[in-house]
Amino acid sequence: MVEKSKILIIGGTGYIGKFIVAASARSGHPTFALVRSTTAPADQPAKAKLLHDFQAAGVTFLRGDLHDPDSLVRAIQQVDVVISAVGSQQLKDQTKIIDAIKDAGGHIKVRLFLLSSSYFGNDADRIHVVEPAKSMYAIKVQIRRSVQAAGIPYTYVSCNCFAGCFLPKLAQAEASGLPTDKVVILGEGNTKELPMPLSIRLAISHSFFVNGDQTNFEIEPSFGVEASVLYPDVKYTTVDEYLDRFL
Repeated sequence: MVEKSKILIIGGTGYIGKFIVAASARSGHPTFALVRSTTAPADQPAKAKLLHDFQAAGVTFLRGDLHDPDSLVRAIQQVDVVISAVGSQQLKDQTKIIDAIKDAGGHIKVRLFLLSSSYFGNDADRIHVVEPAKSMYAIKVQIRRSVQAAGIPYTYVSCNCFAGCFLPKLAQAEASGLPTDKVVILGEGNTKELPMPLSIRLAISHSFFVNGDQTNFEIEPSFGVEASVLYPDVKYTTVDEYLDRFL
């Protein structure tokens, strides 16, 4: 029997992270979640239920924080794999994870997975995006180069919009649900005069739907592999199949 990896998820209570924690535990891996607290405030019942579900699934909570280096080192010393699923506001703070892996001696044995879920999952090394999103993607590129410079075994996971942010709303940045009367067709990508965060959303949408930054290159064996090749038994839904439900 193949030995299961001990997996630490940082950002495990977030939008994507909670699914990774659940999937890791469900797959039988000893699963650890870095949390600031093992309890949720009274006004956050959804988070309280999430923490309860994690405990019921056998997830081990490790008290810690990105800004507490000692807690990061202690957590990393217990595992084989570190998955960073932090949100967009903590992208720069991933340097602290890199430092902690080195301080723990883990750059020899620990594999680091960096998810590109924040900012909708474009591959930071293959994007042609306008400001203000351009500067934010530059942070991701810097983090990638820092991981490589540190000699840490790594895998970059490019999520590519799989989280359901665009198709349910027909790529309408300001819509709260499926538009029924009109849709706006994106133009040349000049979003600088728009307020935040709308300007970021439209800059990223321009990258996706005008520049085609998720489909304008081939995935070569030298730098990656497509998910359906790794997991051919999964039933994937194509964009055409998804949009057919709106007809």
